[in-house]
Amino acid sequence: MLEMIESHASFGGTQRIYKHESKVIGLPMRFSVFLPKEAAQKKVPALFYLAGLTCTEETFPIKSGAQRFAAQHGIALISPDTSPRGAGVPGEADAWDFGVGAGFYVDATEEPWSKHYRMYSYVRDELRETVVSELPVDGARLGIFGHSMGGHGALMLALRNPDIYRSVSAFAPIAAPTRCPWGEKAFSGYLGADREAWKQYDASELVGKATRKFAEGILVDQGMADQFLAQQLNPDVFEAACKAAGQPLTLRRHDGYDHGYFFISTFVEDHVAHHAKVLMR
Repeated sequence: MLEMIESHASFGGTQRIYKHESKVIGLPMRFSVFLPKEAAQKKVPALFYLAGLTCTEETFPIKSGAQRFAAQHGIALISPDTSPRGAGVPGEADAWDFGVGAGFYVDATEEPWSKHYRMYSYVRDELRETVVSELPVDGARLGIFGHSMGGHGALMLALRNPDIYRSVSAFAPIAAPTRCPWGEKAFSGYLGADREAWKQYDASELVGKATRKFAEGILVDQGMADQFLAQQLNPDVFEAACKAAGQPLTLRRHDGYDHGYFFISTFVEDHVAHHAKVLMR
């Protein structure tokens, strides 16, 4: 059962924060929803947005400015939190890139993380099913996008579940997490030492194994002044993997842009339009 925490008028629709008891996570979880005005009369398509390290369910709706463009297309926006809160795992808040605010959208298999840190199943199954059953959202018209850690999550979830997500895009994604310090730290902690097990959560590994191509293409935007580009993001690896797999990709490189939400807010209109071409059919 959903508990509405906040509701605000926004571009003719409503921006809300919901809380619910998650069976998958075993703790209360929060997520944000923008519903366009059309949702008052019918079910609408929806875009799931996965945020990056240290963010919450509020970061995207406050900083991106995406509601304006979602309202123009009549699309809902849904953004979950980035990890469980209150799991009580020793040391879970000691580092900004692991634990609280850094769930990496995987289902942890290592103790003590495996009890609550199950963000993959939460996003793919429980959150989606909750939104479709309790809000005016059309479960047959869903897309997914995200930023950084959330860009990794969006690409990975879409490539593993093309039957669920009809469109996908990302801002500055961690595109090959098995090959970068952030991914190695997170996957070692959550998934253990078996690097083969990590590959199920790596978009650059998954694109060649995907059961269906995204024929309309994957859109990725990357700022070339991004402070994390050299060590963490690996867009070139994903680009090469898409080329080898025959997966259409538009990878746009933007001089002068860094890793933050000024970059995201600049190009979010293009991302919503990219999804709308598919979801509004």
